[in-house]
Order: sequence, then C-alpha cells, then structure tokens
Amino acid sequence: MKKFLFLAALFCAVLLQGGEKLPKYIILFIGDGMATPQRMIAEEFALKSGYGKLLINHFPFHATTRTVSTSSLVTDSAAAGTAIACGTKTANGRIGVDPKGKKLESVAELAKKKSYKVGIVSTMVINHATPASFYGHRPSRQQYYELGLDLIESGFDLFAGGGIRQVSKNFKGPKPDIYGLARKKGYRTITDKKEFLALKPGCGKFIYSAAPGYMPAAMDTPPTGTTLAEMTAKALELLKNPKGFFLMVEGGTIDVFGHANEAAANLREVLALDQAVKAAVDFMKKHPEDTLIVVTGDHETGGMTMGFAGSGYSMSTERLAFQKVSAGAFAKIVKNAQTENKNFSFADAQKLLTRDFGFKFSGDPKKDPMVLSAAQIKLLEDGFKKKKLAHAAKNVMSQKAGIGWTTGSHTALPVLTTSIGVQAQRFTGFIDNTDISKKLKELLR
Repeated sequence: MKKFLFLAALFCAVLLQGGEKLPKYIILFIGDGMATPQRMIAEEFALKSGYGKLLINHFPFHATTRTVSTSSLVTDSAAAGTAIACGTKTANGRIGVDPKGKKLESVAELAKKKSYKVGIVSTMVINHATPASFYGHRPSRQQYYELGLDLIESGFDLFAGGGIRQVSKNFKGPKPDIYGLARKKGYRTITDKKEFLALKPGCGKFIYSAAPGYMPAAMDTPPTGTTLAEMTAKALELLKNPKGFFLMVEGGTIDVFGHANEAAANLREVLALDQAVKAAVDFMKKHPEDTLIVVTGDHETGGMTMGFAGSGYSMSTERLAFQKVSAGAFAKIVKNAQTENKNFSFADAQKLLTRDFGFKFSGDPKKDPMVLSAAQIKLLEDGFKKKKLAHAAKNVMSQKAGIGWTTGSHTALPVLTTSIGVQAQRFTGFIDNTDISKKLKELLR
C-alpha cells in the first residue's frame, strides 16, 4: 500500500510543478512481447501469489499504443524498437534505418550528443533487436557482428545484460573479437557479478555480460545470479550526474516465453520487469522533481488471452505458482534423468512432473485442482513418447490456469504505455509507438 500512496503523492507534486519543467533523468522500460494481456494476467497472478499489484499498471498516465510497421500490421522487434527509439516507422527486420535504408537518430544518440550519460540494459544479448535499435543502424537485425561494432562506436556509457552475439552471414573479412575491440575503445568488459556490483560512479565506460547469451529465465535464476532489478539499480547509481541521463531497460525474455506459450515463465518475467521499475521508482523518490519513468511494450507475443476454451468462465492463475522451473530447465532435468537411468519410464517422469509442476496423477479433481484429467495425462504421456514432455507440461499448465494462446509468433494487438514523473502527462490517449521517441526527444535539454 505504501508504494501506491507514494505514487499518488508524487503525481500531485508533479502537477503542482507546472508543465514547463523538463526531466533530468529519463528512464524508459520496454517489455518485449508485453501488451495488455501480459500486464493484466501478470497482475492477477501477482495478487494471488502474494506479490501484490504491479507498479507498472498503476502509474497515473496511460496511453494505448499502436505498433504497426511499414511492412506489416504485425511488427517485429526490430521495426518496433526502431520506432520507439528513433520516432520513425520502418520495415520489419531493419534496425535504426528507414525503409529505404536512411540512417535514423535515436533518442539515446541525441541524448549522448547533448552530453547526457546513456545506458542500455537488457535480459537479451545486448545487440539484439530492441537494445540495438538505440545505437545500431543496419538493414538486417541478423547482422549481429555489425551491430556489435555499432555498439562500440556509440560511445554510450554502459551496457549490461546478456553477452554480445558475434555472428553475421554476410560480413566479409576477418571478425576480430568484439570484446577485444571494445577494450581498445576504452570499455571495461566484465563478466563477474561481484565486480559489476562493486563499480563506483566515475568508473568509466563498461560492458557487463551476465550470461554468454540471453539471461536465464527469472524463475531459473539462482540466488547468486544477476537480476534485471539489480542491473537497473546499479545503472541508475552509475549514470547519475549533474547534466542528466537516458537509460533504456528491456525485459526481453518476456518475448521468449510468449513465443514458447509458457505462461508461468512469461508472467514471472513481467514481475521481474516490475521489480526493475521498482528500482527506478526508488530512485525517483530521491529525485522526484527531475525524473521521468515510461513503461511500454514493443508488441504482443503469443496471442495470450485471459481465458481458455476448456475452462469456461474461470481463470486460476494461482496454479502457476506450482511450476518451479521453466520448461527449458525441466527438459534438461528430464534429459539428465534419462542419461542416469536407461530405463527411465513415464512413471519416473510423473514424479518429476509432480515435483516441478505440481501435477497430481491420482485423487479427486473436485478437491484438488492439480489432479489431472485423463485427457491431460494422455497429453503428457504422448509428449514423453515424442521426447517433448516439457512442451506438453507447459501446455497443460496453461490449461490449468485458464490461459489461452493463439500463436507462437507476434500479434498486432496494441500495447499499453504508462508513465509517471516530470512531463509524464505527455504520454496519454491513443498514440503511435513513434510518438514515444518524439516526445522523449522534445524533453532533452
């Protein structure tokens, strides 16, 4: 309750300041694959699991946001990221260039030009489509090596998240290691969490790779692992300076589990993003007259719906709490068990399914909702025979929770943009994703 009383008080304080004051600290959060369904279902799950309301859903200003690209009603992350970063529509697959290949300027690049400090944080590889849209300029999002070169040339102050992917089909000539090139450009490259958290303001430019590829699912991250909230809090500490800063934080793995139609992991990624936003709100409490926080999504992934055909009018998101690991992690558990036991059977698999998904293979379903129906048991048994048990398990879990999916790809659903702080009132109504960049650029001093 205290956090929402603070939001209300801050809202009133901002209104009293008048409309002309500009923010010194601009923090943009992007949930990749996060539209209204993900935010609403995550809140239902959060309320029933003891987390409480999502901060991102209770900011004072809201805008419904259109995501169409120039090439399709259904955008991809490259076109959507470019629209949000640069304020111009482009075709799917393009990064930081318009449909004809003309280079565009992102809000992050403009901020750097105006002497702000700039940071990019993501749970994906940090030259993936969305983060790359803020510093990269390439005709194809698949040009990871070239985007890595763009990352170095940007001169941005910090990058944190997954590692840098260094592949490109069309790159000609030798490909020196990106990390080595970064060090020659004055970047400190870090892979150790303790070293990252020990950094102090004035440490210089750095790249923190918390994982070789994109970061593990939030629900699979061990206590010693790095969280999006930790990276965000540290970035805010290191970027703070008299001139100001621009920070973009992406919850990229929301999209990963939207593509996989995995409800439990997907919603926990939304909660992880909300925790990162909480770190920004904590920063705002210390700088209420200088901070703007904007939270948006680039598109919807999975066609996630609040209702499943087999569950009638009911939803039971609390059942997702029984799932302890992601489907990917569970697949590895099963594989290891099969390696250790050459006679590993479906009966053995049932024990793992009970432990990691909470499924019950006997009992009264009227007394225990996690008791499986005969049809659900058959789905799992078929999945076991086809060596797709984890895939079947996450599908059954969605059924149990009453969550439906229409696709393994993106949809054209609009996303929700919410905001709080100085000039947050600009982000209201029915807007286009390009308006986010345009409005943010107007706020740079």
